[in-house]
Amino acid sequence: MIIYKLLRIAEWQQLEAETETLGAPIDLLDGYIHFSTKEQVKETASKHFAGVAALQLLACDSAAMSSHLKWEPSRGGALFPHLYRALSLKDVLWHQEIGFKDGLHRFPEPLE
Repeated sequence: MIIYKLLRIAEWQQLEAETETLGAPIDLLDGYIHFSTKEQVKETASKHFAGVAALQLLACDSAAMSSHLKWEPSRGGALFPHLYRALSLKDVLWHQEIGFKDGLHRFPEPLE
C-alpha cells in the first residue's frame, strides 16, 4: 500500500541533501513521522498545511517500512501510519510538488 508524506519545500530539499530526515517540526515533537493514506492526505493538507502554497507530496511503500510503521488512531479514531525511524530518500517511490490555487491544494489525480 502506498502512503503519503507532505513536506514543505525546504524540508524536501533537506531530505534530498541529507538523504534522510526525522521529519517536520510536528514529527520531531511527536517522536514519529506522520503519514496519511490516499483517503486521508487531502484532509491532512487542509488541516495542517492551510495556506502553505509550496508542498511536496511523497509516495512511499508501507510494506517496505512495515517493521517500523505503526497504524495508530487519530482524528475520530481513524488509523494513521506513523514511522518510528528516520525517513530515507530510498523510501520515496515518487514525489511531486502539489499545486495551489485559490487557497486550495491541487493533488494529482488519481492518487495510487
